[in-house]
Amino acid sequence: MDWRSFWDGDHPIYVNARHRALHDQRIANDIIAQITARGLTVLDYACGEATEAGRVAQHCGTLILSDGAPSVRDKLVQRYVATPNIIVQSPEDSALLPDGTIDLVIVNSLLQYLSPAQTADLARMLHAKLKRGGRLVIGDVIAPDVGPLTDAVALLRFGAAGGFLLAALGGLARTAVGDYRKVRGALGLTTWSEVDFLALLRAAGFEARRLPVNFGHNQARMAFEAIKTP
Repeated sequence: MDWRSFWDGDHPIYVNARHRALHDQRIANDIIAQITARGLTVLDYACGEATEAGRVAQHCGTLILSDGAPSVRDKLVQRYVATPNIIVQSPEDSALLPDGTIDLVIVNSLLQYLSPAQTADLARMLHAKLKRGGRLVIGDVIAPDVGPLTDAVALLRFGAAGGFLLAALGGLARTAVGDYRKVRGALGLTTWSEVDFLALLRAAGFEARRLPVNFGHNQARMAFEAIKTP
């Protein structure tokens, strides 16, 4: 099994419905905060089920939702069939978008599942798709010193603040013996130092910086902004 196959299956990544709702609301708010003007074409790459994308689309000219899992795309199509400015596509479709046509690309909680070579290829591809001055914002990049314990503490704090602490405790117990732990143990997660990741973005042609706040609830992970310069 690879990570794409895992995410295409049935996986209890959220401990309950409240966890999922609060998570998706927060990520949508983080994306909206990056949309600095009306009418932009925004690509949410590896978007997941994006249950709050309708709200994000209200701030865009066009919102492209791209995900590698066919079952996820099917759900997105059904959910947003009546939202005219949302387009659902595969990563392979995204790679065929005309160069220089995207204003903003969001990539959140993906790079831990890609090899360094795949990440470098992705950065170069997205650089080509962006307009001059366009922005790539990447969230949830894991540093080498951030492990499962740090992630667990962040989830418990999120659960305590969001009213699902007991469910979070139960979810961590299930994860300890579940498929995610087994797949993570077999495939591993890719980590990046801040210095190395900035170097990768600059090698792809961007001006890049680390952002002060990560997407979502886990502030032990990193977020970056990369701008395609003229």
